[in-house]
Amino acid sequence: MRIDLEFPGELRVDARFGPHRVATDQSVAEGGAASAPSPFALFLTSLATCAGYYALQFCRTRGIDDAGLAVALETEAGPEGALARVSLAVTPPAALPERYRAAFLRAIDQCTVKRFLAAPAPVEIWLDQPLAPEPAAEPALPLPPPALPART
Repeated sequence: MRIDLEFPGELRVDARFGPHRVATDQSVAEGGAASAPSPFALFLTSLATCAGYYALQFCRTRGIDDAGLAVALETEAGPEGALARVSLAVTPPAALPERYRAAFLRAIDQCTVKRFLAAPAPVEIWLDQPLAPEPAAEPALPLPPPALPART
């Protein structure tokens, strides 16, 4: 998969992949206009929607009515505002039989995003093109010759 970015102005960063465009912005507190979710909010959203997809697929593949199915993600900040905890509260659909509850949770636990967080692949960052050469320093002007002592 390849994702290319565009920088449409201010602190907006938009991602394009396939036929899709995903807009991001920073909060007003971070200097943005809050015109779109922040990249980190989208990251957390990907975890929640992935879990929701696995829950939905569990129901659909077993012919279980998904009415009432809900997923909510909550975070807790730790010291210095760092993310300390992420919780997914799953409300099973009303039609989920008791005998499927453990399997339902195991299925959600297989969410690709959650599995990536548990065993992350390395993320490499490099410069795609060589840097432009530094401009050459302007040559120093020659110093004038030292003044000759005055003759008396």
